[in-house]
Amino acid sequence: MSVSPEERLAIRDALFDKRELIDEFVAENPAQLSAEQLRIVSTWKDALPGKFYAFRYLKNHTVFLTSNVSPAKAYGVVGLAEPMEFVIGPSLPRLVTTVLLPFHGKIIYDGLVSGYNITFGGGIKRMLNEEYKQAKEASGIITSLGAQAAALNAGGLKKRSAKKKKTSAAAASPANEAKSVAAEITELTDGFCVDFLNEEYAKLCRELASALARKRPSPLLQGKRETWACGIVRTIGWVNYLDDLAQKPHMKLPVIDRAFGVAESTGQGKSKSIRKMLKIGNFDLRWTLPSKKDDNPRAWIVQVNGMAIDARYAPKDIQEAAFKKGLIPYVPADQTRVDA
Repeated sequence: MSVSPEERLAIRDALFDKRELIDEFVAENPAQLSAEQLRIVSTWKDALPGKFYAFRYLKNHTVFLTSNVSPAKAYGVVGLAEPMEFVIGPSLPRLVTTVLLPFHGKIIYDGLVSGYNITFGGGIKRMLNEEYKQAKEASGIITSLGAQAAALNAGGLKKRSAKKKKTSAAAASPANEAKSVAAEITELTDGFCVDFLNEEYAKLCRELASALARKRPSPLLQGKRETWACGIVRTIGWVNYLDDLAQKPHMKLPVIDRAFGVAESTGQGKSKSIRKMLKIGNFDLRWTLPSKKDDNPRAWIVQVNGMAIDARYAPKDIQEAAFKKGLIPYVPADQTRVDA
């Protein structure tokens, strides 16, 4: 018997309005489920239905922010058969209605997600960023629900207590603090690149944040995370001529400032400071997008008998010698032959 999406939603809502039905189902077991399956069903009493902001895609889960709880809480939700990005779509944040469920120590959703066609402006995005930051500081990203969360926390309590004295001194070191700050900044740059740019930009922004964290003393220990994130994105955009209409993606650099809630003069100044600290110049190969290195003239300039030449137009033997020394990305003559 097929059940329409509307009927499925109505049944789901009715179930979680009367959660005692779950106990009755487990006791009677009309579907002849195994003991392990019944145990899983019994944990659904700890389900969390409601409206959430699907806020950010991270490596291990998708961050869901509560929309009607103050202070907000952040939940790390994993997909079922498909990653959450396939279910919700690439553009975040997005307001959705679903039910979060405990499952083997993780949080999943019940397979039913309804979204709202709402576009969020910079003000709302800044508010959500602030709520996310506060939620992480208060309780971190919650990755388990109800009884399973209590069990996991109890199991890890002694280990954390035993390690606390050993790790407290290391955790307080400037190097570790810089790494922690860089991780927070990276979350901001990752979110921006997912929304507006691409993974190539995200990767270079992560590498730039790490480079700043490794400096001694690290400049990341001073200033706001949003300002550093803005300056990092601006710097990578500056190297790759992001504001050039011919580029894809394309964006005017002041748009980056507004997205992070930073004044244009502040974002511009932070980018200049980063470029000065790390000696970043025009066409800097270290910070050029991989897809644009072929078009970067600095990738092809080599010295031959004291003269600078463009290896793309040199004889093949010179190209091969330059390639063996790691001076150019590949042998252009071979690439041309393959393309032909």
